[in-house]
Amino acid sequence: MPRKIGSGLSMREREIVDILHRVGKASVAEVQELLPDPPSYSSVRSILRILEQKGHVRHIEDGKRYLYAPLESRPTAARAALQQVVRNFFGGSLEQAVTAFLADSEAEISRDELGRLADLIERAREEG
Repeated sequence: MPRKIGSGLSMREREIVDILHRVGKASVAEVQELLPDPPSYSSVRSILRILEQKGHVRHIEDGKRYLYAPLESRPTAARAALQQVVRNFFGGSLEQAVTAFLADSEAEISRDELGRLADLIERAREEG
C-alpha cells in the first residue's frame, strides 16, 4: 500500500500535485516528463484522474488533450498538509511540532528567522 503524506495523498500523488503547483498546468506527458523515476503514461493519467476525483486537481480541454491544474494555491495546500501533520504526529499540538523541529540538530535556523518567529508569536499573543 502506498505511503500517505500530507492531506491523504500518496508520495506519488504529492509529487504530481507539487509539479502542478510549480508549473501551473500540464498535460499527462509533461507531468510524466517532470517526475523522478516516472511510471508509465497510463499510470500518470490514472493518478491524475484519481487526484481529480479527490478534489485536488481539475482538467481543462486543450484541443485533443487535457491539461491538469491544482485546485488549491500552494500556500493553501501547504497549510492544510501542515495542519494534518500536526494533528497526526503531534496530537494537534503546534508547540510539540515546533519543539520537535527546533530540537532537530540538522534544522538550520538563523537568528533572523528566530527573531521573525518571536515577532509572529508576540503578534499572535496580542491578537489573542
